[in-house]
Amino acid sequence: MKRSASAVWKGGLKDGRGTVSAESGVLSNAPYNFSMRFENEKGTNPEELIAAAHAACFSMALSLFLGNAGMTAESISTTATVTLEKVGDAFTVTSSHLDTTVKIPNADQAKFQQAAEGAKAGCPISRLLNTKITLDAKLA
Repeated sequence: MKRSASAVWKGGLKDGRGTVSAESGVLSNAPYNFSMRFENEKGTNPEELIAAAHAACFSMALSLFLGNAGMTAESISTTATVTLEKVGDAFTVTSSHLDTTVKIPNADQAKFQQAAEGAKAGCPISRLLNTKITLDAKLA
């Protein structure tokens, strides 16, 4: 299975502008620029898109791991926070922190934590990222 997205950039680094689109059409010519990425201008950027992908992937993987442990969540709410830092001469994604709250009536805490750790390690986006991934998982 292959998925694709595309980006178009015009101009220099600081004065240029780009758009990003996804094959599905859910993201279509979304603008991005230097200020959106490195300053405080509102808009998307590659790191935000990585965070969205990681949160979505982890949540789906967690539902799988919970199911394998005999649990079904009423809800899984996950936020991923990606950190971009200058390392040497290059900007690098240095971490992705997952914060998830899961509602499961009468859940077994130990099985829940085991499922959460399995999902953190096993979701395809976690496996893609070559960075430190941390997790805070709690039952609601």
